[in-house]
Amino acid sequence: MAAASARPVVACVGAGRMGRGIAHAFAYAGYVVRLIDAKPREPQAFAEMADAARAEIRGSLAMVAGLGGFDAGAIEPIMARISIVPLDEAETALADARFVFEAVPETDAAKRAGLELIDRLASADAIVASTTSTYLSTQLAAWSGRPGRFLNAHWLNPAFIVPLVEVSPTGETDPAVVTELNALFEAIGKVPVVCKASPGYIVPRIQALAMNEAARLVEEGVASAEDIDKAVKYGFGFRFAVLGLLEFIDWGGGDILYHASRYMTDAMGDRRFAAPAIVEANMAEGRNGLRDGVGFYDYAAMDVPAYRQERMAEFLGMLTRSGLHRPPAQPAEEKGAA
Repeated sequence: MAAASARPVVACVGAGRMGRGIAHAFAYAGYVVRLIDAKPREPQAFAEMADAARAEIRGSLAMVAGLGGFDAGAIEPIMARISIVPLDEAETALADARFVFEAVPETDAAKRAGLELIDRLASADAIVASTTSTYLSTQLAAWSGRPGRFLNAHWLNPAFIVPLVEVSPTGETDPAVVTELNALFEAIGKVPVVCKASPGYIVPRIQALAMNEAARLVEEGVASAEDIDKAVKYGFGFRFAVLGLLEFIDWGGGDILYHASRYMTDAMGDRRFAAPAIVEANMAEGRNGLRDGVGFYDYAAMDVPAYRQERMAEFLGMLTRSGLHRPPAQPAEEKGAA
């Protein structure tokens, strides 16, 4: 199968929800994509699956176009870049693929079979990335057969919308592989971040704590589900769409977090609110953030007033886009006096 453009060919073994989202993202960005069915099927069953996959991808493209994301006239050219391939044609589909994503079900048997297939049929220099949300790259690397060219790439659903991809190499992964895969993601408008093989990666680990705490607030009768979600959207989410969590610690002061955490720990009688040792150590060393010139970030060479103004401009922009920004009020008595 010859590539239709100078861009490298992208293949994905597994034609389920994640595979379809990946196909959407790469085909939209102009790449030839081979979506390979990981299951052996009779021709009729494969045709039904392929039709359903095409309909789902076309539907997601139409949705984005309908929301003003792009001209709907581009949908069919995008779809033409996607081939859906039965398992018995995987060898041809994988032969010239530079990047191969594994997106099979989250079971040992499926992962072993999918990675063995890729190792057997893909070129020796292909970069192989699992998209698992549960397994660690260190476990899968041994099953991949090519640990030096293997890593994990955890996309967040919906894959064609959410920019973040958590890239998790192992100690055996060639650093050049990480660099090349990150460059591929950046080329299609994604934002890759690199993390060690650790349960929950970054976002799932943080959001598990936040979601469980929100559920506890409902359980304890602190507030209604509606008001908790409103608080998250217009308070928590609003702030952290502009400031990262660690940046926010520095913004307010690590010592503030330490004392607030100690209060919550005592008030709730639960160590889950305690600050980690790094926060206390930073405080002891005078590394509380912006006002000290150093915290989790180093602000020594930064124009801090300009930085603050830039972030405040982002907040104001979000407020305006949300429809909540209002002009100054002019009470009726002031209007009469004018």
